Amino acid sequence: MSLMLIPADSLKTSTPEEGAPAPERLIWGDPRFLTWDMETQPGDLYAGVWQSTPGKWRIEYSEWEYFRMLWGVSVVTEENGEAHSFGPGDSAILRPGFKGTWEVLQTTRKEYVIRL
Repeated sequence: MSLMLIPADSLKTSTPEEGAPAPERLIWGDPRFLTWDMETQPGDLYAGVWQSTPGKWRIEYSEWEYFRMLWGVSVVTEENGEAHSFGPGDSAILRPGFKGTWEVLQTTRKEYVIRL
């Protein structure tokens, strides 16, 4: 099948993976992640929904990611200090080599596609 339909209520009926930033990356808070993987292609592509509670941590990307915010407010700050605020409907691409911080100000949920 080349089309995969994702029903609107699929997050309610699937069990998310729980997580948190690595302790050495944490700057403030106690953020907790929920991740619903919707599609995985072996070793290459991942798509799904990610949610985090408030907190701030350092990020380093070796992968390429497109995301679109569904709800909440987050600030992604580049290593040079340039900050970008994201809310519902906003989207961005993070490229391999990106370094900075991710700060969740209000519990955030985003759709993502990651390519390794």
